[in-house]
Amino acid sequence: MHNLIFTPAYQLAHAIRCRQVSAMETLDAFLQQIDVHNPKVNAIVTLDIERAYYLARLADEAIARGDWWGPLHGVPITVKDFFETAGLRTTCSDRRLTDYIPSRDATAVARLRQAGAIILGKTNLPFLAQDFQTDSPLLGRTNNPWNLARTPGGSTVGYCGSSFSWHSPSLP
Repeated sequence: MHNLIFTPAYQLAHAIRCRQVSAMETLDAFLQQIDVHNPKVNAIVTLDIERAYYLARLADEAIARGDWWGPLHGVPITVKDFFETAGLRTTCSDRRLTDYIPSRDATAVARLRQAGAIILGKTNLPFLAQDFQTDSPLLGRTNNPWNLARTPGGSTVGYCGSSFSWHSPSLP
């Protein structure tokens, strides 16, 4: 597949299921994009690389056995730092939650995992997601990748308008 990072999630899942690309290759492409752009953009504030690689390997092994986890099988995604993620720091951009590690997933995160998605990390947001631009008092400002003098706006900076091009999971 060409340019995995700009491929919609449902197409990535299909390509992984059909073994046109592996979950490991897909994860590598996303992590390379993060390595290149995130230092300037600051969209991703927490990564879970070790667990993501572990799950990507399991996803590829499952496909090899003919098992399928669901419509987002093996697709790496990020979620807002507003949603609880079991075992992964969740701050809501609030200093009081700097070291908060939930023991359970928010319903939306649990459903993404049940659909086979691999949670790669967490995206920045304004304090308690209450502003129209992301200048987190805890995790810093997120910059628009197309114009670093601007923010991409709102609490969805890691999803929309970023050069990382993660797409909301839209299914055919």
